[in-house]
Amino acid sequence: MTQVPRWAWLPLVLTVGLLGVPLVGLLSRADWAELPALLAGERARDALTLSLVTCAISTVLVILLGVPTALVLARSNGRLAHVGRTLVTVPMVLPPVVAGLALLTTLGRRGLIGSHLSALGIEIGFTTIAVVIAQTFVALPFLVISVEGALRTRGVDFERAAAYLGAGPTRAFLTVTVPMTAPALASGAALSFARALGEFGATLTFAGSLQGVTRTLPLEIYLLRESDSQLALALAVVLLAVAGLVVGLATRLNAWGQHG
Repeated sequence: MTQVPRWAWLPLVLTVGLLGVPLVGLLSRADWAELPALLAGERARDALTLSLVTCAISTVLVILLGVPTALVLARSNGRLAHVGRTLVTVPMVLPPVVAGLALLTTLGRRGLIGSHLSALGIEIGFTTIAVVIAQTFVALPFLVISVEGALRTRGVDFERAAAYLGAGPTRAFLTVTVPMTAPALASGAALSFARALGEFGATLTFAGSLQGVTRTLPLEIYLLRESDSQLALALAVVLLAVAGLVVGLATRLNAWGQHG
């Protein structure tokens, strides 16, 4: 292993303490004996099911939209590509509530587009579809940035070789580009799923909080934090466990891609 200055270990210890101790505190307060019974309740099951289903759907949408977007951004250097790259990055630094408000003013009943859809009998705001859209909005940048970086690092030599052998752009994309960036794609998809799972502000603002329809795990935890703290802690443990597994998987896939 490359040598590091001895003083660098102190910030590492402080960082681990700052990030890890609160999580240990959360786990220590949970009633592990009652955890199965708490999670068997209707509110817990509805929130967990809704979160997993909507996150799975939003992750599929992120992949379908994000991989081609990353390809265009990685292979382009013009002004439009710069604007596109900026727009992709903005949701990562935008406050979630602002993101939700932007979606609401666009797709809500009185929104820029939503008003026309409402006239046709199509309602998006405060529905399960709104949850999926909000999750996709905040999670999409994680996959695009991950795949774009991998594409730029790999270069275009393999794609040019495929084109020389007669492969068209679509075939080269499916048979060369996608397999070549598989670790980054899987890592980005995992991080996108984790981000969607933890989404709160945009979902609450754009989709509301209706049990079984729009109330995801973070929203349920927020509502239960005072009325039923033990159930809130139980759901928080589940959310932490799923997020930890997904992020751990993403880390392993990223390491595999760097050594592959």
